[in-house]
Amino acid sequence: MTGALDLIVSIAVTHVRARLRQTFVGVLGVATGVGFSVIMAALMQGSQEDFVAQLVDAMPHVSVSDERRNPPVQPAEQDYAAAQISGQSTPAMRRGVKNPYALMASLEAWLPGVVAPSVQARAVIRYAGRDTAANVVGVDPRREPKVSKIAAQIREGSLEALQRASNGIILGDGLAKKIGARVGNSVVVATGGGATMSARVVGLSHSGMKINDETQAYTLLKTAQVLAGQTGLVNELRIRLNDVMQAREMADRIEAQTGYKSVSWQEQNEDLLSAFAIRNLIMYTVVGAILLVASFGTYNIVSTITHEKTRDIAIMKSLGLRESTVRRIFVLEAMIIGLGGLLIGWALGYLMSRGLGSIEINLPFGDKNHLPIAYAPQHYLIAGGVALASSVFAGYFPARKAASLHPVEIIRGAS
Repeated sequence: MTGALDLIVSIAVTHVRARLRQTFVGVLGVATGVGFSVIMAALMQGSQEDFVAQLVDAMPHVSVSDERRNPPVQPAEQDYAAAQISGQSTPAMRRGVKNPYALMASLEAWLPGVVAPSVQARAVIRYAGRDTAANVVGVDPRREPKVSKIAAQIREGSLEALQRASNGIILGDGLAKKIGARVGNSVVVATGGGATMSARVVGLSHSGMKINDETQAYTLLKTAQVLAGQTGLVNELRIRLNDVMQAREMADRIEAQTGYKSVSWQEQNEDLLSAFAIRNLIMYTVVGAILLVASFGTYNIVSTITHEKTRDIAIMKSLGLRESTVRRIFVLEAMIIGLGGLLIGWALGYLMSRGLGSIEINLPFGDKNHLPIAYAPQHYLIAGGVALASSVFAGYFPARKAASLHPVEIIRGAS
């Protein structure tokens, strides 16, 4: 058995070495396919992971609002299953999360993360005769940097300046540009409930999302409570977890404990994550197409070698080699080409990944950044496995055809 295997390997290596130029072309074709497959997968996955990371860092991992996911059941519906009452107005109840600080302490006792309170208030900001609608968010400057990137997004001023100024406010840079306000100016903030106050601009923020930068403003928690018309109001708890992938599980557990609607970052961006699934399918389809094209090169090389070695096939079969043995010889030749291309392709893909990853991009806001590249072993394994399988598959058909030829027909056709 060992002698037969040595013979197969010896003949296959001899055939491959006899046509070095064609072998090199075949190896180069497979290597190019593997290398570009690796770099494409690394670039697409890296850009996706970078986008998700920025998206997740820009918002709380879990948001607990003072809403209920389902409307409360009416007492009559609880007592009488057949009763249906319509047109009854629900008594007005105080907005906000009940006992917010006690609830925060309860959550932080078991939650692997940090909780920060906030207040949302719709208002109109007026400056120099210009009015614009805004979403005023009241935050706690001590807790907020632990759950969001607001502090890092401030381009002028600082989050701590909210505590030093009387009725300080931080405007989105797009919002400030709309009304022409700058740091140090005083603006008027008015709500639909009739609350009006003068606030001093202590900072400008830039999140990179135009809709937020043109509509968002930040104040102290107590300032937003005055604007909302309810002292002690907290209508949102913002949570940042140690493990971002636990957000969905933690949101379900928080909602079950508190009864308040808890939304994870996955639930809030379901459409975007679904688009990523389609994007990954497209990526693997393109990678497969590249490797398939490379396998045609292997097929041509093995077919050429098979055609040129027909007399050798006749001699081998005349000496008693079986069809299966001849088939294995040519399949092994395809595997040698595929394996050589695989190893060179891995090195090529890694070098191209390092090269692209070193390219610096000057962003309009922030420091220099680089192209996001994901170095994942599965990219190399998938590309290498598909390339090797394609090479074997491409070599099988010429090998089967060569092995099925009768020695007499080969000799007669050559004469």
